Amino acid sequence: MEDFKQRLYENGYFRQEELVFWDCDRNQRARVAALLSRLGAFAGYDYDARGLTHEVLWANREVFLLSRAALRVHDCPRAGDVLDIDTWEAGAKAAHMRRYYEMRDRGGRVRVSAKTDWILVDPVTRKIMRPSAFTAKPLMSSDRPLDCPDPRKIALPAGEREDLGTREIRWSDLDGNGHLFSGNYADIIWDALPEDLQPLVPREFYINYSREAVLGDSLRLEGLRGDEGYFVEGLGPRGVCFTALCVF
Repeated sequence: MEDFKQRLYENGYFRQEELVFWDCDRNQRARVAALLSRLGAFAGYDYDARGLTHEVLWANREVFLLSRAALRVHDCPRAGDVLDIDTWEAGAKAAHMRRYYEMRDRGGRVRVSAKTDWILVDPVTRKIMRPSAFTAKPLMSSDRPLDCPDPRKIALPAGEREDLGTREIRWSDLDGNGHLFSGNYADIIWDALPEDLQPLVPREFYINYSREAVLGDSLRLEGLRGDEGYFVEGLGPRGVCFTALCVF
């Protein structure tokens, strides 16, 4: 318990997670959606452990929304693997708060690393605020190194886009905020990928969350093979919903 408290004090949160069949694809490798799901969940666990639950933050009208994420898959976890997952705040840049993650196996090897950018929002007015406006606690920073690229703005390069079909947002896609859960975007992307890419494990994965999608929205999915990898964009009734890059 003392070690756990020390981790919290030193700007971190640690937890063990076992990957089960639900987390994995037909080859028993962790789905990108399962890895993305851990990012939002562990940010929440960190703040919950500090007494800053979703309800507390909402009452203060200060909530964080995931804006961008970058993953590096060093060695894709598989069903039955137990991961030691660590997350910590890494300061702020412009309108974004940064949070980093490292997923290690029981031998201490890094299997997945991730960096995320979050925006601070008033949940009532939906107004975006600067990180300096956050009053619930001081935002912490860290110079701890992490072998992962930075999240970045993704733009589809010039070229002919492929029609990947449409995807209606269903009840099971939603999270407790009533919109498409951040982890589920990757499942939508993988269902739409060309067949030759679906079985592949990405070395890196980037996503920008631009506009929320809610129940009944229909996303038009477009793809493009670029020099960096395969791009996917989801267009909803209010404009671009997400843009992603899969690097194989």
